[in-house]
This record gives sequence, structure tokens and C-alpha cells, in this order.
Amino acid sequence: MQENILNAFAEQTKNLFSPMQKFSALFVGNMEKMTEFQLNAIKSYADSGINQMKKAAEIKDADSMRSFSSAQAEATTELNKKIMEDAKSLSEMAVEFKGQVEAIMEEARSTATSAASAATATASSKAKTSKAA
Repeated sequence: MQENILNAFAEQTKNLFSPMQKFSALFVGNMEKMTEFQLNAIKSYADSGINQMKKAAEIKDADSMRSFSSAQAEATTELNKKIMEDAKSLSEMAVEFKGQVEAIMEEARSTATSAASAATATASSKAKTSKAA
């Protein structure tokens, strides 16, 4: 009898902590993914800025200034394009994470509902057995 109670407790504890463990693993994985994404984005933006500063430092006369100025419009367009791509990627990662969290929560809800139904059925059958005796 006592062993059954301990086994039931262990199973309930496992069911309780399983969603939290899954969520924690998902959260850590997502943080790694987001951090890597942000570090890559920062490096890309920094490289772009440094390249522009190098080009500005090479200006020696009016012709190089004109060339630099016209190249700035292209550089700005490329930077805006990169920012939009990064924003889209970030948004996609957030939607994916949200979907995974919702799946874990649904699984936890389903498990809790099943466990509650099983506990109710067990308690009900024990109550009937007690009344019959």
C-alpha cells in the first residue's frame, strides 16, 4: 500500500515537473539562439560602420567626396535592407517560440486534466467500495 502511494507520488511529481523542464530547456535554447542572432547582427552592423568610416577616411579631393556621397545612398539602402531582414528573422523566431510554449502548455493542461480525471475516478470507486462494505 505504502509503495503504491510512493509510486503514485513519484509519477505525479514527474508529471508536474515535466512541463517545467521542457519549458526551461526551450527557454535556454531560445536564449542561445537569440543571443547568437544578436551577436551576429551587431558584428554585421559594426563591420558596415567601420567600412564606411574607412571610406570616409580615404576622401582626399572633391571627386572622392562625390564618389563617397553617392556610395552612401547605396550603403544606407543595404543597411535598411539588412535591418528589415533581421527584424523579420527576429519576428519569426518569436512566433516559433510562442508556438512551442503554447504546445508545452497544452500538453501540461492535457496531462493535468487526465490526472485529475483519473484521481476523481479512483476516489469515486474507493468511495463506492467503502459504502458497499
